[in-house]
Amino acid sequence: MAMGLDLDAIPQTTITQTHYHTHKMFLLCNYILLGAASSCVFLTLSLRLFPSLCGAFLILLHVVTIAGAVSGCAAASSGTNRWYAAHMVATVLTAIFQGSVAVLMFTRTSDFLGNLKSYVREKDGAVILKLAGGLCIVIFCLEWVALTLAFFLKYYAYVEAAHHNSSTPNPIKRTAKVHQEDLKDWPWPFQV
Repeated sequence: MAMGLDLDAIPQTTITQTHYHTHKMFLLCNYILLGAASSCVFLTLSLRLFPSLCGAFLILLHVVTIAGAVSGCAAASSGTNRWYAAHMVATVLTAIFQGSVAVLMFTRTSDFLGNLKSYVREKDGAVILKLAGGLCIVIFCLEWVALTLAFFLKYYAYVEAAHHNSSTPNPIKRTAKVHQEDLKDWPWPFQV
């Protein structure tokens, strides 16, 4: 038993199917993140062709979101731990900032437009900014879904590796407690 999961009761094909479907959902989530963040970049640029300092930081936030989604796709495709920690850190940070920016876009629309130094009319700029704010909310939610799916992908990979590497007939028979040895191969923040 590993972390409360009895592997003897679950056939290996079920674990593999679950891992496969989680992997596909993770990739789909990251592809949607790529599209939403790219759309936010273009919406920000439509407010002013050459962005102000505030607009440049907003575009940089979306570029970091795109980089996090790309690193997530790379981590899911390669199956190595190299991109896992970078993806987790980038996802948490961008989720926090995307949520904050979305709140500012909806609650302080005119001030935000003033900081962007938009060339479009205020009424049109407010509509564009609220569209970008809606996309930021979508990005915020998808970032947390991607974090959850990335954790489950790592868990499934660990359980399957432990199941395949064991030479005993009952490969993983433990209590529900997590042992120190179980966590030594996990990437940060689970390392002990």
